[in-house]
Amino acid sequence: MDATLLIALATMGGLGFIFAGGLAIADKKLRVEENPLIGQINDSLPGANCGACGRAGCYDFASNVVNGTAPVNGCPVGGNDTAVIIAEIMGVEAGSTVKMVPRIMCRGGNSEAVKKMAEYYGPLSCKAMDVVSGGDKMCYYGCLGGGDCVEVCPFDAMIMNENGIPEVIEELCTGCTMCVKACPRNVIEMHPIDRNVFVFCKNEDDPKSSKEVCNVSCWGCGICARKSEGSVEMIGFLGHINYDKLDESKIPFDKCKSGAINHLRPVIEDLKITDVQNN
Repeated sequence: MDATLLIALATMGGLGFIFAGGLAIADKKLRVEENPLIGQINDSLPGANCGACGRAGCYDFASNVVNGTAPVNGCPVGGNDTAVIIAEIMGVEAGSTVKMVPRIMCRGGNSEAVKKMAEYYGPLSCKAMDVVSGGDKMCYYGCLGGGDCVEVCPFDAMIMNENGIPEVIEELCTGCTMCVKACPRNVIEMHPIDRNVFVFCKNEDDPKSSKEVCNVSCWGCGICARKSEGSVEMIGFLGHINYDKLDESKIPFDKCKSGAINHLRPVIEDLKITDVQNN
């Protein structure tokens, strides 16, 4: 065999041996041992990587649980079942969680919201309409009706109804908050699933202007706030529910002519549910 080739082979082999030895030493010196609990918790998570827990993804959430910077029941997609599994892995109590679901804080659909004189022609996504001209509705605070929230939902838990307003399918919703992030008008909010009283409006205009742009907007009259003993507070011209002080019996729902402050579900339905549970 040619001497030059033998020298080349010996050189390459020697360098490979040296580099391999260096890597082995570096592996021992620089290795960071991973807590096996992280892998166990990560395997127990749904794997949606949606970020609803406030972390970068499922693995990041698992790491934070092990490090003590995230609660064992912090995964809204997994819910109580996942929380129990993680608690068992960590050897702690799971605690109880209330399912959080998105609520649409606008009822100004195609039949309620006043349309602009000039018809909108352009991209139909909410983000595009919000940037270009605000869509075809006079209200600059309400739902644009483009369905961005429906498009981003990874669980098919939202649909657009015939009136151009999104609806939540509670049975399919995991509380991942993707729809909340997709709404450029901040019309969608996360609330406990058993919460039933809301101000279904985001309009901050003065009473005269709000009446002109939508039939179901909050008029900013303040009657609900004055008579509810703290259950409702006025911020500018818009009513806000103070859930810490909420007493439904104190809210004058009948005085709200537009129906902006209302129940999500009819009260009689809640009574029926309560009766069934009690029996």
